[in-house]
Amino acid sequence: MRSISILKRLSFFLFLFCLSMPSNSSQYYNSHSALGMNTNELREEDSSIPFIDLFRMSLPFEEARRWKHYTHGPVQYDQNGWPIRLNGGQVGTRFINKLPKGTIPEGFYTVYYDGVGHIDYGNDASIYRRASGKDIIKIAAGKDKKLSATLFIKYTEPNNHLRNIRIIMPGGICKNNPFKRAQNSNECSNGHYQAFTQYYKQIIFNPDYLNFMKDFKVIRFMNMAGITRNPIRHWNERPTLTKATWGSEYDALRGAPLEVMVALANKLHADAWFSMPHEASDHYIRQFANYVRDHLRPELKTYVEYSNEVWNTQFTQAHYVRNQGQQLSLDIDRDRAGQKFYSQRSVEIFDIWEESFKGVQRLVRVMSGWTSKSKMTQRLLTHRNAYYKTDAFAIAPYVFGSYAKLRNAKSVAQVFGILNDQKNIYSLPNVLKYIRIQAEVTKKLGVDLIAYEGGQGLVIPKSKENSKVNKVIYAANRDVRMLTLYEKLLRGWKKAGGKMFVHFTAPQAFQKYGTFGTKEYITQPAHQAPKYRALLGFNKHYPCWWQNCRASTIARHIKPHQQNKTLLSSN
Repeated sequence: MRSISILKRLSFFLFLFCLSMPSNSSQYYNSHSALGMNTNELREEDSSIPFIDLFRMSLPFEEARRWKHYTHGPVQYDQNGWPIRLNGGQVGTRFINKLPKGTIPEGFYTVYYDGVGHIDYGNDASIYRRASGKDIIKIAAGKDKKLSATLFIKYTEPNNHLRNIRIIMPGGICKNNPFKRAQNSNECSNGHYQAFTQYYKQIIFNPDYLNFMKDFKVIRFMNMAGITRNPIRHWNERPTLTKATWGSEYDALRGAPLEVMVALANKLHADAWFSMPHEASDHYIRQFANYVRDHLRPELKTYVEYSNEVWNTQFTQAHYVRNQGQQLSLDIDRDRAGQKFYSQRSVEIFDIWEESFKGVQRLVRVMSGWTSKSKMTQRLLTHRNAYYKTDAFAIAPYVFGSYAKLRNAKSVAQVFGILNDQKNIYSLPNVLKYIRIQAEVTKKLGVDLIAYEGGQGLVIPKSKENSKVNKVIYAANRDVRMLTLYEKLLRGWKKAGGKMFVHFTAPQAFQKYGTFGTKEYITQPAHQAPKYRALLGFNKHYPCWWQNCRASTIARHIKPHQQNKTLLSSN
């Protein structure tokens, strides 16, 4: 009964949060934007910091067992992941990890909890004061200028176990401006100050995060929802508001609750892009669609996509669609069988959403493919005439270099030479060529060309974090020449016939796994982030240019009823 009452209270607060928005769309920063933004995975290393409650992105206690100094022993948990009995062991987790100094305010954080027990803190977090149901901790960066913090439970009362831990940032907002952090009541007039410690159930989102996201018309929730490699199938497995944490390792059930993602889209007045899990049941899809139908603001569009990069064999979803395609004997070739299954399942999902929404007026039905593979695009769209049920085809126009050439780059100038070299398959000139070809294919089938991801894609697999070449790549991403490259990419995208461009990704620290972040951390000044400046400049000088781009519905094209056999061939 306690869990039900908590869920009702949180749902009510989210409802109030959504209602706090102005009704006139002209008041929004993103009204004329031609750009969208991808969210990040909810992890303790995410320097975009979406929530004022830091614990929401922590590693689940049980998953931290792989590091024995965090969790060990035969621990028993409740249904939400809180330890009921330690049985001589302990649980621990990281709630922030290796964040650049300045990502979050340094100072005193308030830790709320229910139940009886004892919490210890480590790394850059230390206890300042304890009280019943509340700890005050201090978080301050060390000599490494990074922020990392850990939490340990070494005792909990089994009949009233520790639960509902919340780690709340200092400061707050002024009631009339949720996009700006206020340090104290002196920064707000007329008593409109709302301290996070008092209003954390209503405010939820970090104002620094909202301030960054506010300029983008579409928010793609693929990563925040934890779609890639997620084995979720059934609606009762979904992330809920009462879960201990929404973060997790890959290959696990994870992600922000749907309620939170819809609330964020409503707060930003941004169209919401949802990717459906690759193994999700029809019942899951229908329940998901019903919630979005009833709670996303009616003037906002919903983009619907089946999974993420099913052609990418790094991901389990790629092998899943191939297996399904072969079981259905869709093609003797395993890759083509997988592509045809993806096409079929996409249409099935579109139909469920259309039934739920009683039409497609608010829907943008999206299929996605490989930027340089236009034949794949044609196969996906023409298999069983899927283009009739598809509104947009999405690609990922990344500009990058071959790993062999990048490994030998000794200067920033050499990196940009590779990125502009026509001999490089994914150089800027060649990527723009692929875009033009894709635009021709999609136009003939009455489908818009959009980007689900895109930007620079500089990364060297299996490299060391502080290797010389990675330092060069980091420097290239901080160089003004990256701004120029982005300007050329975006202008070329527009000229070739592309429409909505959803950049990858929200602020993210540069690391050996990639330098994809628009900024390196959420509060990084714009003058230090050339990619961010390029996106804002494009928004300013190139307001969205396609029909109905500022309306609540898209402009649908007349579909071709008959084409030559080459165009309609799905082989």
